[in-house]
Amino acid sequence: MHQPTPPSATDERRPALPPSDLPPVHKAMICVSLPGLAISTDEGQLTGRGLEGFYRAGRRVLSRCQVRVAGHEPLVVQARMTSADRARFVGTLRATPHGGPDPDVVVERIRSADGVERITLRSAATRPLRLPVEVALGTDLADLGAVAAGTVGPELPAGVHDSGLRWTGPTGNACVTADPPPTDALASAGLLRWEFDVPPGGSVTVELRVRLEGAGPVRAVGRTATSPLAAARATGDDPRVRPFLDTSIEDLRALLVRDPVHPMDVQLAAGAPWRCGPAPAEALAAARMALPLGTRLAAGTLRALARTQVRGEGPRTGMIPGPRRDAGAHLPPACTGTEATLLFPVLLAEARRWGLPDRDTEELLPTAERCLAWLRAAVGEGPYLRDPQPGGPVRCETQARAHRAALLGADLLDALGRPGGNGLREWARTLRTAFREDFWIDDPAGGRPAAARTPDGRPVLPLGVTTVHLLDTGLLGGGERAPGLLDKVRTEQLARLLGSPGMDSGWGLRGLGVRETGHNPFGHRGGAVRVSETATAVSGLAAAGHEKEAGSLLRGVLAAAEAFGHRLPEMYGGEQRTEGSAPLPHPAACRPAATAAAAGVLLLTTVVGIRPDVPAGTVTLRPLRGAPWARSV
Repeated sequence: MHQPTPPSATDERRPALPPSDLPPVHKAMICVSLPGLAISTDEGQLTGRGLEGFYRAGRRVLSRCQVRVAGHEPLVVQARMTSADRARFVGTLRATPHGGPDPDVVVERIRSADGVERITLRSAATRPLRLPVEVALGTDLADLGAVAAGTVGPELPAGVHDSGLRWTGPTGNACVTADPPPTDALASAGLLRWEFDVPPGGSVTVELRVRLEGAGPVRAVGRTATSPLAAARATGDDPRVRPFLDTSIEDLRALLVRDPVHPMDVQLAAGAPWRCGPAPAEALAAARMALPLGTRLAAGTLRALARTQVRGEGPRTGMIPGPRRDAGAHLPPACTGTEATLLFPVLLAEARRWGLPDRDTEELLPTAERCLAWLRAAVGEGPYLRDPQPGGPVRCETQARAHRAALLGADLLDALGRPGGNGLREWARTLRTAFREDFWIDDPAGGRPAAARTPDGRPVLPLGVTTVHLLDTGLLGGGERAPGLLDKVRTEQLARLLGSPGMDSGWGLRGLGVRETGHNPFGHRGGAVRVSETATAVSGLAAAGHEKEAGSLLRGVLAAAEAFGHRLPEMYGGEQRTEGSAPLPHPAACRPAATAAAAGVLLLTTVVGIRPDVPAGTVTLRPLRGAPWARSV
């Protein structure tokens, strides 16, 4: 997980807490329509405990919303997500005195991330009912970080406002309006009251609208006519395929955020509830995986991040800034700015293959050239790209990302008539030679790649999921696969290692092999299954011809997706899959998460094996023969 960073205008103020101190969210029902969130438990009532409430731009607008009908709380019999931004709660109660044990009133609550709650009462009684309804409301207008840390103060006093209640705090004002207006409003108790006459078989509805004063209505970018993600549908012999893709796209749309200064540029937030602001490396990675849904998201992401590129003089010139990310027990935190800088030219090159208009490519090319110039300057005379902090290691995954950026960047420069391609290819050849000698650890079992090398040249031995980036070489013009840092024999050995029980949990790839020192099935970099890296492995293994291993991982993720209602979290426990078992949720994982949702698109695209080259006017199909379903579109 990223280390805390200062809040910004586009960041919903991620809690400044270490992952171990975050409250659990694995059972929470999180409705997302950024910048709006609604977090609930399966009890239906919002009690103000924990993270419960409606949020807008990281501020809890309403923390308590408790419904009583005829003096009783409905007994919730079902609670479920109906879409990425909406949850439905169904409760029952008995309103007829001496009417027997059967409930005769059904209370349905539809809660939306856009700040709307619709409460519907349906009568099954045989005579008219007079139903008094009370809704108790409250808020603290607390920041999400304070809520997560448990440091919020008491509820604010309410005042009667229009057809509802209003709260005033040091950080702003919030209000709730009701339709129909209540017959009575008690500000001191935060209470709205109605009395409804309901005929036999009839129903009544109350709609509450929660808003932060001064803010417009919540409009999810993905639900507008200008959504950057195209509609798509998957069909296959396996009935899980269609809901898997549908939910992945729905979650991606819910996580779209606009650039506050340039609202036409849209990118993905990292995930809810903890990281509802953009994270450069993850936004680029998710946009890359989502290219089959169109290039508009890639263009918006690239434009937004191009404006953050470091200019002027100095060793950071050309970088896309990003926070540090914990790398587990064996390595110091990694620089996501390095990752984002290397991803920028890769995404631009691949988006062009998927049909990015020439005008967008030409507009973004200077930024990509500066990223590549930074790469060459950071490498200097040596073959390796080291961590930017002094004394940092030479990471295996960083060399893989740098090698891919050099080759795809050179291909892009050549295609657009720009200089520099030959120098990048020459450096990539030098890197391949050095890497195969320095990073491969021979052993009786066939060897393995080192996770990193320390400044004094010692290999970091533990086998982890970061090695999958050695398989993600990218595609050049004409659908040709770029060469990787490993030769064919060592690629086959890596495929065997990734397909072994020590790495393949049956639900996806573990972050760290079970026999490695420091393995923890819930370690976010030490053994948990991270969906995006498993999808990267499936894609890379399939491209390298290792369909058995790719198919096994693919089946595992598909089974995990079904267990999670097709809404994959960013990670889950790396416990071994057994007959009748289910994947174990990670209590601090974001769900939905951009890279996990985009991974669903990448996995299904891998099955189809589509490789477009729009500038050349060609599309290549190389379906995965060992896929767990026979046909997919």
